[in-house]
Amino acid sequence: MDIIISNASDKPIYEQIVSQMKGLILAGELDEGQQLPSIRALASDLRISVITTKRAYAELEAQGFVETVQGKGSFVAGGNKELLREEHLRTIEDLLARAVHEARTANVTTNELHDMLNLIAESDD
Repeated sequence: MDIIISNASDKPIYEQIVSQMKGLILAGELDEGQQLPSIRALASDLRISVITTKRAYAELEAQGFVETVQGKGSFVAGGNKELLREEHLRTIEDLLARAVHEARTANVTTNELHDMLNLIAESDD
């Protein structure tokens, strides 16, 4: 599991961990039920505070991406297919909102934007 912490980022370190772990889960690189590194091990690997890592795991658990079993560790939560789908949909909505904003700034009509989206979708098939 590759997590990269950027000191130049405006996001707090725990948020960087959360977003990257969620990305790995959403991409299927971390499978349902897979054990995650212990809080101490991840903190050591990333050379950060255990408190920061604990906060990231707590946030992932609160969002339903991770389950923690006392004495055994943290695992990728199971049965969260719908949660993953919702997360993908939110991401797509954000990207589309940015595209609409950019289109308006460039005086691109809604029809032109639809045509662009259709062309891009067809080229990926």
